[in-house]
Amino acid sequence: MNMHFRKARTGPMLSRDEGQRQGRAVKSALAALGSADARAFLNAHHDGLRGRPLDLALASDAGLEAVEAALGAETRRGAAGR
Repeated sequence: MNMHFRKARTGPMLSRDEGQRQGRAVKSALAALGSADARAFLNAHHDGLRGRPLDLALASDAGLEAVEAALGAETRRGAAGR
């Protein structure tokens, strides 16, 4: 008998909207910052946003827009330093 087992999910599943916002936030961060910096930006507390950007982007469209605005500011700040 061939039985396939999958590990049970341990955390909550994202809703469709949350998944779409997460994808958009990750794509925006990767485009603006590159892989390592995007990961750090999305997962660390951001003082200007008063929270973790990935959590804010998942929570609402307004949170996602705030994260994208912060990414724009990070990109402009980085370009000014070059």
